[in-house]
Amino acid sequence: MVSTGSAATGSLIGLALGDALGFPTEFNDVPSILAKCGPWRRMPLPDPAFVTDDTQMTLALGRGLRTALGRGPLTAQALVGPVREEYVTWWRSPDNNRAPGGTCLRACQLLSDRDRPWAEAAQMGSKGCGANMRVAPIGLVPGLSPQQRSGAAQLQSALTHGHPTALAAADLTACAVRALADGTPPAELPALLRTYAHGHRTVYREDWLGDLWRRSQEPSVADFTARGWDECLGVLDRLEAALATPDREADPCLATGAGWIAEEALATGLLCFLLFPDEPLTALRRAACTSGDSDSVACLTGAFAGARLGAGAWPEEWAARIEYRDELLALGEAWDA
Repeated sequence: MVSTGSAATGSLIGLALGDALGFPTEFNDVPSILAKCGPWRRMPLPDPAFVTDDTQMTLALGRGLRTALGRGPLTAQALVGPVREEYVTWWRSPDNNRAPGGTCLRACQLLSDRDRPWAEAAQMGSKGCGANMRVAPIGLVPGLSPQQRSGAAQLQSALTHGHPTALAAADLTACAVRALADGTPPAELPALLRTYAHGHRTVYREDWLGDLWRRSQEPSVADFTARGWDECLGVLDRLEAALATPDREADPCLATGAGWIAEEALATGLLCFLLFPDEPLTALRRAACTSGDSDSVACLTGAFAGARLGAGAWPEEWAARIEYRDELLALGEAWDA
């Protein structure tokens, strides 16, 4: 089963479903989740199916990206203004009450000062998963060059999370979403991402990031860039080891990390997807029944599964109940068209 032209819709709905499924289980250990939800393979979608800041910020990025693309070719100058505005609107929203991450809150408060250069808002010490939980739209929008996709993925991260590993993990996440939407077989994905990481290890996207690296503690731009990609390559090692001897009943966080930080969220979301590449609901449930950042891990798992399998991956009874359904569908269907 592969996507038939609905990768963007499938990915965005999957992302939100994973978010909603993991919302009640975040901050719980696996025994507590099982006691609360029953056997993980039969975990029900909450009713109502509320989402967290993960989906809210994905929509903020999607709206900003749509605005930028409506003005012409995608560049850093075209993207930063609309996305900055959408992030700040999210920060000010009364609906921003779903345990949002501290890094995003601090950065968006700084971004709300229109006279402040965006790079001064970036939290350089943070590589939290907020950098890549929301990046799927960059991988889904059609017509971008690989250079545009890479630069945009890193820039949308840098507005809040300036750590080099946050930038690299966001780039890899967008790459994975695009590859799956383009039909890359799941079994080939880890090697593709490893090749991509090695190829970008010495590439600093000055055209998108300016001199952001100078705000870090790294002695040179080369050290800054290599640190991010090397940490991502390290967690890809753990992913491949977990897939070599898969244990589908074990907590995935034990293999690839709890997902609170960007590279671990990427790897654990990928692990849950790759353990069940043809069983999207099972993959979501596995991701939601984890001891770490369950909503973000499941959010990424859903984005990967939906990008590969399309909108048909998700039962209508689930998709019809997801919060923000109309806006998710509007973005997805526009990009699928």
